[in-house]
Amino acid sequence: MSAPRLTLQKGRERGLRGGCGTVYAGDVAKMEGDLLPGAVADVVTATGRFVGRGLLSPRSKMLLRLLTDKEEPVDAGFFARRLEAALDYRRLRGLAGGAEDCCRLVFGDADRLPGLTVDRFGPVLSIQTLTAGMDARKELLCDLLEQLLHPVAIYERNDVKVRQKEGLPPVKGLLRGALPRPLLVRENGLLVEVDVEGGQKTGSYLDQRENHAALAPYVAGKRVLDACCCTGGFGLHAAFYGAASVTLCDISQTALDQARENFSRNGLLNEGITFIKEDIFDLLPRLGREGAEFDVVILDPPAFCKNKSALAGAWRGYKEINLRAMALLPAGGILVTNSCSQHMTPPLFLEMLREAAADAGREFRLVEQRFQSGDHPVLLSEEQSLYLKCFVLQAL
Repeated sequence: MSAPRLTLQKGRERGLRGGCGTVYAGDVAKMEGDLLPGAVADVVTATGRFVGRGLLSPRSKMLLRLLTDKEEPVDAGFFARRLEAALDYRRLRGLAGGAEDCCRLVFGDADRLPGLTVDRFGPVLSIQTLTAGMDARKELLCDLLEQLLHPVAIYERNDVKVRQKEGLPPVKGLLRGALPRPLLVRENGLLVEVDVEGGQKTGSYLDQRENHAALAPYVAGKRVLDACCCTGGFGLHAAFYGAASVTLCDISQTALDQARENFSRNGLLNEGITFIKEDIFDLLPRLGREGAEFDVVILDPPAFCKNKSALAGAWRGYKEINLRAMALLPAGGILVTNSCSQHMTPPLFLEMLREAAADAGREFRLVEQRFQSGDHPVLLSEEQSLYLKCFVLQAL
């Protein structure tokens, strides 16, 4: 078999630097060698100059993900070094986690391991291999993770549609060890249960951990509405930080049941805690008609747009729920509003909030601009890696 090699069209190497980036099928003038899924391939310019080395996805428009700009072996030692570097970054930030803690240990491109996600939930690792290159090395990656972290179990959550673009089937299941039941971890001092088999994403949302903790100055003695509570992350922290009452709403009864369990587990379930099963687009207008008022309103909806073509509709959806939430706040009230839609960039999100405030006939002060937790690092070269926005506003 001959080694794969991709020759770029003239000038297409400009977006590839530092061994990072994606080579699209349309960028390539010539392909040579055995182009097998997951194979290591070299990328060269139109004049033959070496650009980098990466992993092939011949069934995808994203033909190759670069790993390095050096002519070095992409072997077990290479992946061991990249995994160790990812862990070192978390240790630098104080995020590596202890026996009961949770943390994203590998965040794909941002850790120079495109297509790989590794989340730690206490003694359990939950992984996703979303590209042909990473999926072909699943067993190697598990071996290396066991050597580095000694988990009691490794579970794969590859039941995501994006794998179809790589010609990979959706699959989930236990790869190593045995899952503890229940799986309990700590987040900011709170004990919560994680469902790696059926929970959201790889088992739970990790990107809001620091934003949950940031609620502390705003909620003590306050009436709080967590309008898209999922399993209770924001609302649970609000109660923990001394809220007088917390109303939690979600469209999923399963999520509400899990939220109730988390409140009970932490001794926070009392008469001031209310759970409502209702769609946010029905809930907020109804509360407005009823004259309800809250000191703090938290919006953390699911992503309203998965691609750029859906951005206009997402804008309308975000604007609707934000202006409705703004109307529930007295002067001095706090709105904690979030978006995890990567195409709704921070400037667009801020502009949407300006329009919502204008339509609500209210003035707001921008108190904080927050983003995803530090274990979800951002690449300067990829604007969309800064996907989570958490803005704190105060009504005037």
